[in-house]
Amino acid sequence: MMSQMPQLSACPSCEWPLESGDRFCGACGYDLSAVPARPDDSPTIAMNGAPPGGPWPEVPHPPAEVHLPADLQGTESGGHEPPPSGPVVGSPVSPVSGVRFDRSPEPDEYVLQAPDPRVAAGPPTPAEGTKVCVACRAGRVDDDGYCENCGHAQPRERDHMEQEAGPIAAVSDRGLRHHRNEDAFTLGTSVLPDGSPATFAVVCDGVSSATRPDDASLAASRAAAEALLAALPQGTHPQQAMHEAIVAASRAVNSLAAEPATAREHQPHQNAPACTIVGSIVTPSLLVVGWVGDSRVYWVPTDRSSPPARLTEDDSWAAQMVAAGLMNEAEAYADERAHAITGWLGADAYELDPHTASFKPDRPGVVLVCTDGLWNYAEAADEMAEAVPADAAARPLHTARVLVGHALDGGGHDNVTVAVLPFPTPPQGAGSA
Repeated sequence: MMSQMPQLSACPSCEWPLESGDRFCGACGYDLSAVPARPDDSPTIAMNGAPPGGPWPEVPHPPAEVHLPADLQGTESGGHEPPPSGPVVGSPVSPVSGVRFDRSPEPDEYVLQAPDPRVAAGPPTPAEGTKVCVACRAGRVDDDGYCENCGHAQPRERDHMEQEAGPIAAVSDRGLRHHRNEDAFTLGTSVLPDGSPATFAVVCDGVSSATRPDDASLAASRAAAEALLAALPQGTHPQQAMHEAIVAASRAVNSLAAEPATAREHQPHQNAPACTIVGSIVTPSLLVVGWVGDSRVYWVPTDRSSPPARLTEDDSWAAQMVAAGLMNEAEAYADERAHAITGWLGADAYELDPHTASFKPDRPGVVLVCTDGLWNYAEAADEMAEAVPADAAARPLHTARVLVGHALDGGGHDNVTVAVLPFPTPPQGAGSA
């Protein structure tokens, strides 16, 4: 009975603030009438004492020498040479103010609860055309997105997204353990001044320990795409265009911090909105990557006798430990701090340090742009290549679906997003088979 319900201040499933008398969580729809033991899953915080940063000036950087993907020797936009290639390539240790923990060790599982069989027939089936609850299949869904019968929150628009843009495609999914999708992506096609085609993908992963991570990732991906669509047709070198796109994305995320005081009334102690970013531009002869954070780009050649490669270096605690020689790969990634990121976009980031690199593959293949929700289940380049269908270049959307399915089959502990871009860029008008 209602009088016997536990009096909770926060949802035991997602920690959303509760009011007296609530029967269901307003964020995830959790049934509060049968509360289990409190899960060991609390948001982690950033250990960052630096003052908030403002918009960062655009610093011109000349195009760098191009490389073969198998070499893993791109040149960063700052002119620094990345460390030698190896099984795990980490960013050089740089003076940063701290790290931000973006993963919970044991995330909650948000599953739709079946209707209670002890309850009688319940309300009649809504009239045709009425939106019906995906959980109980009987209740009408109100304007707030909750079932009037069982109280469950309904799937959001971003829970599963798929898109094709000419010859490229991307898929994003909420995963099996999160109550919302905090990833975002944007695809684009353009024409260079010489008339040759260019394609690009930008993938952003919201930092869960910050407020409004889903807004941050969406704003960053859109701002970066707008910058690329403006720069590439004007003749800006793709590597410089990628650098400028990351700067634009950073400004977009920074602007979210200037929010009304009421926007944080339920979560007053969280950090400013934040996300990671990774992107790739593909032309008929050039492959460019850019990133801040721990999302990645992989190269998988069509001829599988040729080696695949990872083209980015994580801004993470584990990567820095390996690069500094303080730990080996196994030790670093076994540590609970392994996935603490040391670079992100957001007003409380210590500094903006975009990484970009250019490559010139000598054979066809596909470029995979993904969040850690995928590479957690295929970290090494060889593992990722094994999960990629043989006809990936001809069927990018199918390939993206297969890779998302690979992550979900592996446990789906995080949001998962992947974009697939064939190299070289197919002639305009080509698409998925």
